[in-house]
Amino acid sequence: MPTEKPYHQIAILECGEPLVPIPLEQFAVESPHPYQKLGAPYGDISPYYVRQNVLTALITAQTQLQQRHPGWRIQIFDAYRPIAVQQFMVDQAFAEVIQAQNLNPATLSNEQQDAIWQQVYQLWALPSPNPMTPPPHSTGAAIDITLIDATGQTLDMGSAIDELSPRSHPDYYANQPELPYHSYRQLLWDVMRSQGFQRHPLEWWHFSLGDQMWAWLCHQENPTQNFTARYGRVFEIESFS
Repeated sequence: MPTEKPYHQIAILECGEPLVPIPLEQFAVESPHPYQKLGAPYGDISPYYVRQNVLTALITAQTQLQQRHPGWRIQIFDAYRPIAVQQFMVDQAFAEVIQAQNLNPATLSNEQQDAIWQQVYQLWALPSPNPMTPPPHSTGAAIDITLIDATGQTLDMGSAIDELSPRSHPDYYANQPELPYHSYRQLLWDVMRSQGFQRHPLEWWHFSLGDQMWAWLCHQENPTQNFTARYGRVFEIESFS
């Protein structure tokens, strides 16, 4: 069964910065929202919210992108995610692995279940209710994105977002220069990193700014410095308009 992630050891000093709506007219958007389409329990809560400074950095990252490639845009796949949605998607991923392996969920051994959970939790964060170990997307500091070119086409990045395979690792195609995937991933990473974001070590599409994963990755790059998270789980959410 799943265990805590290394970044859960990072302290959270919540700054109280509000969640704000992403101005979707400025970006490309996956529509309908992929998890709502599956039936994820958002209720009246919109997934297209992030913390204020995360949004500011995201807008500037897109400006950097357009300076290099006029007409290109960042496409928003997912942003704020309540704990209930995190649980739904973890269960969904577990079911998809069972289906892909042609297994019968009623006859899984404990060993099979543990192996599948390990695979799921390689990418998906624990839907933890503990305020000290929030899933990154539940803090409003994490966002899943890809790129759209000037013709409005979503770029092929070499794997689908949320794909449970080694192809999702950011550098999977680094030694295959004849394919465009690594250069696209590097472009996305370059413009996001320029604004202080960190990238998930196993997901080319996941970026965060100010949460525990961000602080942990900053510490990996600068071991002599101490980093804390400034965004914890968002608890009190009224109905978004």
